[in-house]
Amino acid sequence: MPSSATVVPAATIAPAQRIPASAWVLLVVLACIWGTSFILMKKGLEVFSALELGAARVSIAALVLLPFGLRHVRRVERGRFKYLLLSGVVGTFIPAFLFAYAETKLASGLAGVLNALTVVFTLLVGALFFRQRITPLRALGIGLGFVGTVVLMGLGGSGGSATPTGLGNAWYGLYIVLATMGYGVSVNVIKHQLHGLPSLAVTSLILLLIGGPALIFLFGFTDFLTKLSNVPGAWSALGYIALLAFMSTAVAMVLFNKLIQESTALFASSNTYLVPIVALGWGVLDGETINLLHCLGMIIILGGVFMVNKAK
Repeated sequence: MPSSATVVPAATIAPAQRIPASAWVLLVVLACIWGTSFILMKKGLEVFSALELGAARVSIAALVLLPFGLRHVRRVERGRFKYLLLSGVVGTFIPAFLFAYAETKLASGLAGVLNALTVVFTLLVGALFFRQRITPLRALGIGLGFVGTVVLMGLGGSGGSATPTGLGNAWYGLYIVLATMGYGVSVNVIKHQLHGLPSLAVTSLILLLIGGPALIFLFGFTDFLTKLSNVPGAWSALGYIALLAFMSTAVAMVLFNKLIQESTALFASSNTYLVPIVALGWGVLDGETINLLHCLGMIIILGGVFMVNKAK
């Protein structure tokens, strides 16, 4: 999933305009990057624990954007750093661990679908705390999102495999629901409290603030280094995590900002519908299975997200 600093709130819809071919290319590339992030987490978890993966992901991403964070640290008003820290904790730090925990028992494809709830929670948090208006169609979309989640985690999850390659243990999806709630809070904090700051500055400063604790935890309180030295396949698993951190944070953020410039916010947010397709595709190729109830839950969730994005 993109950093919360790059999620487009449903309310920010630009006027209709012609979409150039380059924007379509960027949209597909972004969907491939973010859709692939779930299978990369799964591969990293073959060696490392959820705590190690989450800490390594944040640490590597912070190191990648460290030069940009240091460049912007003196250009931002001191009063805004509390909002940067809040956004970083609930929108990046905690979700990194929640997604990792979820994928210890949850199929990567299902994780990709549940991630689409970010749009729903962005609107819901905006309505509850930031006076954002909810139209009847958007309210219906929020309701459908929750119904689809229940279908996926309750009905669709019953009787499945108890391994990460199956869709059993679907109640681990609650970790992802909590993570998307954090994304919703973070997006609204950025929108209302950090407006006017470049996206690169927001993302790099967020990672600058949370990267230190992640590094300390990774090297001081986990078996990360021991596994790198002694466990076969550890370096390959670290490669997957590094690719996850680099592509889904640094590269994807730059591409997403370019997409916004070349198209509209609504068009850019349509990656919400493509990411689950890519995630499911990788999951199937890796041996994960889906049934009709899973498909029904996915359709309901994406239908709800469509209503939230479409309504004005």
